[in-house]
Amino acid sequence: MLALYHMALLVLGIALLVLGADVLVKGAKRLARAAGISPFVIGLTVVAFGTSAPELGGSLGAVFKGEPALAVGNVIGSNIANIGLILGVTAIICPIPVRLSVIRKEAVIMIVVTVGAVLLMLGGGAHRIEGALLVASLFAFIVFAYLNGKKPADSSEASELVRAAQELDDELGASKPDQRIWVSIVFVLAGLAMLFFGSVLLVDGARALAEMVGVPTAVIGLSLVAFGTSVPELALSTIAALRKEPDIAVGNIIGSNIFNLLCVLGFTALFSPVQLPPPEGFWTRDAPLMILITVACMPIMLVGRNVSRIEGVLLLGLYTGYLGVLFVTSR
Repeated sequence: MLALYHMALLVLGIALLVLGADVLVKGAKRLARAAGISPFVIGLTVVAFGTSAPELGGSLGAVFKGEPALAVGNVIGSNIANIGLILGVTAIICPIPVRLSVIRKEAVIMIVVTVGAVLLMLGGGAHRIEGALLVASLFAFIVFAYLNGKKPADSSEASELVRAAQELDDELGASKPDQRIWVSIVFVLAGLAMLFFGSVLLVDGARALAEMVGVPTAVIGLSLVAFGTSVPELALSTIAALRKEPDIAVGNIIGSNIFNLLCVLGFTALFSPVQLPPPEGFWTRDAPLMILITVACMPIMLVGRNVSRIEGVLLLGLYTGYLGVLFVTSR
């Protein structure tokens, strides 16, 4: 009975994080539009941040409450889930054609960021200097994507990630926003409040549940918490697949993985250094798998310039197998 209570806390915390991120994004979009900022910039910044906001709220809450393993596990687990689960499910629903420009640029950036972030944590965690490097890389990536996306649409060098971000902005709400500033401010404050309380419930529920079932907190972060905070990406990519919008699905997954490492891990380490020893299995199982599944995206996308249903099944099978190994080796 007590386990159900803690599970309910965990689910409620995740729900608040996802809902808070959605409300925050809507409020921020309204403020940006009221200030005369173009939909292009809103799509690139607000939407990209919005899909990573649940991970950011959960990781910051975990670190502030003394659970660094949960914070790191959330980021690593979300990135594995984004490719294994979300890309896999999306490809099963509808094979995803991938443009060469995405493979040459955004996919390469995702691989470099993934390997670089793991290398930065080799010292036993992510401290403020590593956090500052990740955040600086985040701003550099935003500038790169913005400038690259400003090139003519018919250019082979045009950024598909930025174009997908613009379309994601429309997916999240194309209706005419309320132009009253105070309404936008209320949305932003409400979203922030839900992110805060959601992170508190999530961490408390995850910590108590981990103690009751006898698994490390990091395992809960790598599995349940990572899946829960990846719900926005799963929803957006599934909708994109059903609507035959492959650029949105691919851009969502690639952009989310980049933002999870640069934004979520970066700001988490900057505000409150993530001190490890690493969780058991992190260096021999979780981090190598994140790198492996990220690098594997390159040949998967190159073969036939698409992600087929068979490849989607393989990715989903790999993710399911990872969860099985995760729980078996943690007991």
